[in-house]
Amino acid sequence: MARLCEGRVAIVTGAARGVGREHALGLARHGARVVVNDLGGAVDGTGTDKSPAQQVVEEIKAMGGEAVVNGDDVSSWNGAKNMIDQAVETFGTLDVVVNNAGILRDRMLVNMTEDEWDSVIQVHLKGTFAPSRHAAAYWRQKSKDTGEKVNARIINTSSTSGLYGNVGQTNYGAAKAGIAAFTIIAARELGRIGVTVNSISPTAYTRMTDTLREYTEEDIERRDPRWVSPTIVYLSSAEANDITGRVIQAGNGRVAVCEGWRRGAEIDQIEDAEAIGPLIREMISNVRKNSGMDGLELD
Repeated sequence: MARLCEGRVAIVTGAARGVGREHALGLARHGARVVVNDLGGAVDGTGTDKSPAQQVVEEIKAMGGEAVVNGDDVSSWNGAKNMIDQAVETFGTLDVVVNNAGILRDRMLVNMTEDEWDSVIQVHLKGTFAPSRHAAAYWRQKSKDTGEKVNARIINTSSTSGLYGNVGQTNYGAAKAGIAAFTIIAARELGRIGVTVNSISPTAYTRMTDTLREYTEEDIERRDPRWVSPTIVYLSSAEANDITGRVIQAGNGRVAVCEGWRRGAEIDQIEDAEAIGPLIREMISNVRKNSGMDGLELD
């Protein structure tokens, strides 16, 4: 089997369990040296425990790979900087940052607390920004020093909740929608120094999705995180330098490139509010018919 990431150095946040664990193992199988980041907290972000991340490191070493544990908080400015520094100091360079860490604090909007909002936005959105920002600064300086573009990657994690919406997740969905926008803008900014920025929307059965619905054994098998990680591995490879600014759904045996917001049909300027209402309704009806979004299953 070809090893797509031979010699590359990757950080995977939230890599102790679920899809993050599969990302770390998949990258290692393809020759990457991996920084396994995870606080080891509960689904809601409470608590810390480095042992699950250490277990992933041991699995990688058992297969002949190289890996180290990092227990920094992805949403901490200094913690994110330390994560980048650890990768460079340990392995001599950095090529890939996979921003995967996340928590859930689901609640209907009318009952959501300020802390439930702030904690989710902080872990997902700032926890994507902070590692990306420090990695980008490292790559920019490296490009200046060598006079050449780097061949580096940022891969973020969005969600169907952020792309299409899901009841009870205004905090989580807003963060994940923000990550999709962050991905597109960062890709435009960092392309000049040789960094691609993409995002995946994973379909997987993990402890974070366990309470969203009832799952059959067949559901769990089809949503095994191992179906998600091949997309991460390929996007991390040196040859994927022409794919950037994309949000890709992966898992459940399928891969799809999302199209994002785009301008639809329009009408000439109408000043009469009563006249414009029926026209807007007609356009919305046509969009729904043509989009295939009715009855979409969110998982």
